[in-house]
Amino acid sequence: MPNLILLALLASFPPLSTDMYLPAIPTLQTQWSISYATANLSLVLFMGVFSVFLLIHGPLSDRFGRKPVLTGGLTLFILASFGCALSPSIEVMIACRCLQAAGAAAGASLALALSKDLYEGAQRQKILAHMGVIMALAPMLAPSIGGLMLKFASWRWIFIFQVGLALIGLYGVLRLKEPLTEFTRGGFLSMAGRYRLVLGNLPFTVLASGFALMSLPHFAFIGGSADMYINELGLSEQAFGIYFGANAIGFMLGSFICTRMVGTYKPLHMLYTTFACLFASTLLMFVLGGRTPLTLAIPMFCMALSVGFSRPISNSMILDQVDSDVGAASGILTFEIFFVAAVSMQLISWDWPHKPYVLGVLGVFGTLIPLAALLAVKKRCRFN
Repeated sequence: MPNLILLALLASFPPLSTDMYLPAIPTLQTQWSISYATANLSLVLFMGVFSVFLLIHGPLSDRFGRKPVLTGGLTLFILASFGCALSPSIEVMIACRCLQAAGAAAGASLALALSKDLYEGAQRQKILAHMGVIMALAPMLAPSIGGLMLKFASWRWIFIFQVGLALIGLYGVLRLKEPLTEFTRGGFLSMAGRYRLVLGNLPFTVLASGFALMSLPHFAFIGGSADMYINELGLSEQAFGIYFGANAIGFMLGSFICTRMVGTYKPLHMLYTTFACLFASTLLMFVLGGRTPLTLAIPMFCMALSVGFSRPISNSMILDQVDSDVGAASGILTFEIFFVAAVSMQLISWDWPHKPYVLGVLGVFGTLIPLAALLAVKKRCRFN
C-alpha cells in the first residue's frame, strides 16, 4: 500500500468514525426514546476519549515504534466497532464508542508522526495537502453511506462498514517498514516527561494551541449538522448527506488548492490569506442567517475551504519547531485539535435559539485567536 494512501486512511479514522454515524443520531433518538443531547454523548465522549489517547499513543510510539502501537490501536478499533454494531442501548453504545475512540487515536496521532518521519520541508507540506484532499472524501462520502444504510438496512451496518475499513488499514500497517531507528528510553514517568520537554518549546506550544482553535466552527458544524439540517430544517437523511458532503468538498478543494500553491508562495502569506477568507466566511454566515439549507451550506462551504487550505501549512509549520519526540509532539498537536472538536460539538448540542449564529461567533474566535498566536511567536519560529 503506498505511504500516502496509508497515511490518509489512518488520519481519516476520526471522520470515518463520526460523520458516517451522524445520520443515525435522530434514528437512535427515536429507537431508544432519548434526547438529542443524550444521543450526541456518543459523539462528544468519542472525541473526549479520542483526545486523551492521542497523548498516550504518541510517546508510546517514540518508545516502542510506530508499527506496534498502530497495530494495537487498529485491533482495538475493530473489536470496539463490533461492539457498537451489537449495542442494545445508548449506555452500551457510549462505552463501545469510547473504546473505539481509544483505538482510532493511534491512527490519527501517528499519521502526523509518520509524515515527519518520512518527509521534510515543502515535500511534507505537499504530502499533508494531498492527504487533506483524500481525507476530505471521508466526510464527503461517509454521511451519504450512513444515510443509504439507514434507508436499505440498519444503522448497525455503519459500524460493520467501519470494521472493513480498519482491516484495510491494519493490512497496510503490517506491511509497513518501521521508520524509527532510535527510540526513547524509560518507563511511564519517563514517557510522560517527554511532554514537559515538548511543551517547553514556546513556538510549538503557542502555534499548536492557537491553530487548534481555527477548527472551532468546522467541528461545531459537524456536531450540530444533523440537528440543524434534519430536525430543524426538515431534510431527509439522504438529503442531509448531500448538504454535508458539500461541506467536505469545500475542505477537499481547500487542500487541493494548497497542493498547487505550496512551494510557490510563502507559507506565512498563505496563512494570512486564510485568516482573511475565514473571517469573510464568518461575516457571510451572519449576513445569510442560515435559516434555509442553502444559506447554511454556502458560508460553511467557505469556512471548510479555509480550514482545508490552512491545515497542511499550519501542521507542517508546527512540526518544524521540533527535532525530537516527534510522536509526543504529534500527539499534542492532534489532541488539541480534537479537544477543540469535543468542546465545540458539546457546545453546539445545547438548546440554542439559532445555531448558525453560534457558528458565526465561533468563527470570529477561530480567526482572531490563531492570528494573534502566530503574530506573538513569529520571530521565534523556524520556517522550512
